[in-house]
Amino acid sequence: MGKLVYNLIKSARPRQWLKNGAMFAPLVFSGLLFAPGYLAQVMEAFILFCGLTSAVYLINDIMDVQQDKKHPFKKKRPIASGDLPIPMAIFAVVALLFSVMALAWFLSYFFFAICLLYLLLSLAYSGYLKQIAIIDLLAIAAGFVLRVYAGAIVVNLHMNVWFLLAVVSLALFLAVGKRQCERTLLTGLVGNLTGQRSTLSHYSARLLDIYTALFAGATWLTYALFAFQHQFEFIEGPVPTLLSRVPRTFISSKWLMFTVPLVIYGVMRYLQLVYERNEGESPERVLLNDKPMLIAVVIWILMVLFILYGMR
Repeated sequence: MGKLVYNLIKSARPRQWLKNGAMFAPLVFSGLLFAPGYLAQVMEAFILFCGLTSAVYLINDIMDVQQDKKHPFKKKRPIASGDLPIPMAIFAVVALLFSVMALAWFLSYFFFAICLLYLLLSLAYSGYLKQIAIIDLLAIAAGFVLRVYAGAIVVNLHMNVWFLLAVVSLALFLAVGKRQCERTLLTGLVGNLTGQRSTLSHYSARLLDIYTALFAGATWLTYALFAFQHQFEFIEGPVPTLLSRVPRTFISSKWLMFTVPLVIYGVMRYLQLVYERNEGESPERVLLNDKPMLIAVVIWILMVLFILYGMR
């Protein structure tokens, strides 16, 4: 029984829940992180979305079980290896989806709609869209964007257009990096691409290089424009001595620009990991296992929180 529970949890991919952390981004940049009730609502939505994404991963493993058995690494997954019986996986999917969707309906009708849209997109991706070149990348990116919308809509927050463009660019950048690593991995270990995912044969190395450069540049540029235009007002009161000698125009709207170099470093480091170590197939693994990347992300988060909340 213990082994069965372990394999079920492993198939639920708890490490992938890290991606759902994007749901907190709209709340953080809105300046309302510590407003009464907001954080609690987004946390509830986060927990429900983790359940939803776990159900989706289980569905994907069930649908791809035969293909995963031929993959050099995916064959070790509990469902593909036979450690988790498919009937048990199906029961878990039904239980998760029923619970999550019911609770999402009571939390927010609009959040329920986002969850339903994410589920339908994921099913479409697993069943058909991942076989269509370019559309597969857009579908992966859309799933990430929906996470951000889910975090915003549950507390009815407005999102800056440059923030949205930065999210879309980052999502596409990560999706292309994932395909880049899959192509390199399968070409090197298997010798051909057709046995695993037909869309990979439509992406030449040069084309993926172009896509990678395009969205890498778009990611930091759109974030820089968002940071430069982000507006927030300081609460009247004592101002640190250093800041008192700086024009108020600069103080009130430009400090987020100091986080741009960290974003540029993060993009460059991720490119290094993709091209030199072939580690971009799993972004959450990169974040947790690569110390320079993890340190950069932690410093970026701390700087954003200090600028938006500590300098008020």
